[in-house]
Amino acid sequence: MILAFHSIFTTYGTWLPNEPRGSWSTFVASWELYRFGKATTVNTRRSVAANTYDRNTKTQMQRVLKYPPVRFTGNQARTVAMAFTETPYTLHAVAVMPSHVHMVLGYTRRDIRRAIGHIKSQATRALRTQGWFAAQSPWTDHGWNVYLNTDHDVQRAIDYVYENPLREGLRQQRWSFITPYAPASAM
Repeated sequence: MILAFHSIFTTYGTWLPNEPRGSWSTFVASWELYRFGKATTVNTRRSVAANTYDRNTKTQMQRVLKYPPVRFTGNQARTVAMAFTETPYTLHAVAVMPSHVHMVLGYTRRDIRRAIGHIKSQATRALRTQGWFAAQSPWTDHGWNVYLNTDHDVQRAIDYVYENPLREGLRQQRWSFITPYAPASAM
């Protein structure tokens, strides 16, 4: 039984299809990026974000993108987070980082990829209302969704989301719209 989802989605230019650390992409659509090699498809279900990589190569790759990589300012991150309140989903934890978002989303009957698409669309509308990212989407097409099946998994994901900003030297984020998780075993 699915209790919740841990979803991670990145901003444009953050995780490329031929990412030096690996990616889940199977092709590189941009000729400029393809110069750096084919897609670096990995077959693991574990995150490869912590793998070491050549940052210089990554910077060179980002320079050939159609638009500069998106890194949210504090005000933009706040706009993104507040846009989540305009969606019908239960959120148990959210961290809006400069280059990605972590969230623990309560169970929804809607396909998780469609739900995240809806969430990203709402955030994009809010950003554009403020005059940001008129020419492009600030997001990559896909993200990473982990299905959480036990109370322990949900709580571990919530803890991870709350600790994520601290690991990057940022302040912890506690949003007023968060719904505390009620363990399924207590029902």
